[in-house]
Amino acid sequence: AAAHRPQGRRDRPDRRVPATARARRSPHRAAISARTSALTAPVAQGVSKGGVLDKGYVGHYPHTAQPGGAGNFALAGHRNTHGEPFRYINRLRAGDEVRVETREAVFTYVVDKGLAQTSARDSGVIAKVPRSDVRAGAGYRKPGYYLTLTTCTPEFTSTYRLVVWGKLAAMRPR
Repeated sequence: AAAHRPQGRRDRPDRRVPATARARRSPHRAAISARTSALTAPVAQGVSKGGVLDKGYVGHYPHTAQPGGAGNFALAGHRNTHGEPFRYINRLRAGDEVRVETREAVFTYVVDKGLAQTSARDSGVIAKVPRSDVRAGAGYRKPGYYLTLTTCTPEFTSTYRLVVWGKLAAMRPR
């Protein structure tokens, strides 16, 4: 039988602070999941290493669309450290579903493209209409409702970026 571990103060939310205030202080704004790549992680605003990525969050690139919004909802995550939320995004294939859950809705994106390797400076991959500035023909040409996932590659380095793209397929209000 498992040993009983009494819950200490750290295991419980501070009841003196209203739940709505606790939620506002949390950097966690959404959750992302994909069964085919064992991806399940909280999403926070920003992509700074110290404030977001090194804390195990998937980071939402500033100035990109919100979940379900027109344009490109672009995310970054570590592949080999700090919870490695994007450890297996290289296993995502065309047709795989990626879900993004917020308080307001559940958004389902379907993977349809990928870029196995591009420059770490290839900012086109997170543009409103995402397409590589380095690899001709990689990405999209028309406005839409896109999801972009980026992480470092090859593993255990930060030399290049691996990119997975998808399109919004469904939205279910909560």
